[in-house]
Amino acid sequence: MLAFENVTFGYGANHNILDGLSFKVQTGEFISIVGVSGSGKSTIFRLVTGLDEPSAGSISLGDNPNGQRLGKVGYMPQQDLLLPWRTVLENACLPLEITGMNKKSAHEQVMPFLHEFGLAGTENNYPNELSGGMKQRVAFLRAVLSGNPLLLLDEPFSALDAITKLSMQEWLIDRWEKRTATVLFITHDVEEALFLSDRIFMLRNKPVTAFEEIEVPLVRPRSRDDLHRPDILQLKEQLLRTLRDEVAQ
Repeated sequence: MLAFENVTFGYGANHNILDGLSFKVQTGEFISIVGVSGSGKSTIFRLVTGLDEPSAGSISLGDNPNGQRLGKVGYMPQQDLLLPWRTVLENACLPLEITGMNKKSAHEQVMPFLHEFGLAGTENNYPNELSGGMKQRVAFLRAVLSGNPLLLLDEPFSALDAITKLSMQEWLIDRWEKRTATVLFITHDVEEALFLSDRIFMLRNKPVTAFEEIEVPLVRPRSRDDLHRPDILQLKEQLLRTLRDEVAQ
C-alpha cells in the first residue's frame, strides 16, 4: 500500500529530519507511529499526503510508484476541523461535493453511513451541539468518504477525556475491522498503540534513518483485558523506557 525507499527530507541545509528512511506498509495493516515531539511523525504524514516532497529517494502509494499522492489518501487531523456553519450531514458530505457530486446525491449516499457511525439522528445538528467523541466520528466518516484506501490519523483522540478516548479507540477498531482499510496512526500513547496496532514504528534517532519496528503479539479480535497480559505489560514498559530515554537525550 505504501513504501518509502531511501527517503531524505529536511528544512534547510544540514537539517535533515529523515535521512535515507525506508519502510513498507501492507494493505489492511493498522500501524501506529510513536515518538517524542519533534521526532518527525508529522513530517512523514506530510510526505505521504504529497504536501511535501522528498529531497532524495522515492515514495510509492499503491500501484502508483512516484505518482500523484496529493488527494489520494484520507486524512484526519488532531482537531476535527468541522465547518461550524454546516450540519453533521453537510460536513460529512464535503468530500463527495469536492469531487463534483451534487448535494442531493451526496446526502442520499451519506445518510446510511450516519447510522453505521453512531450518528443517526444528528444529521441536522451543528458541530457546537456535539460532544468531542461525536465530532471525531464525523471527522472519521469524512475521511472514510474520501474514498481513499489509506487513512492517516494524526492523534485523533488526544483532546478527548479518558473515558471518551477509550470508547473511541474501541469504536475505531470496530469500524476498521469492518472496512479493512489501511491505517497509519500517530500517537504519544503507548497503550493506545498496543491496543490498536498490528505493528508499531518507533522513531528514535535524529535524523530518522530507520524505525524500530515492534510486532504487537495480540490476535484479533482483542479486548482491553489483553493489555494486562505479562508479555504486553513488559512490552509497554520497554516502549515507555525508550521514550523516556529519548526525552532525556
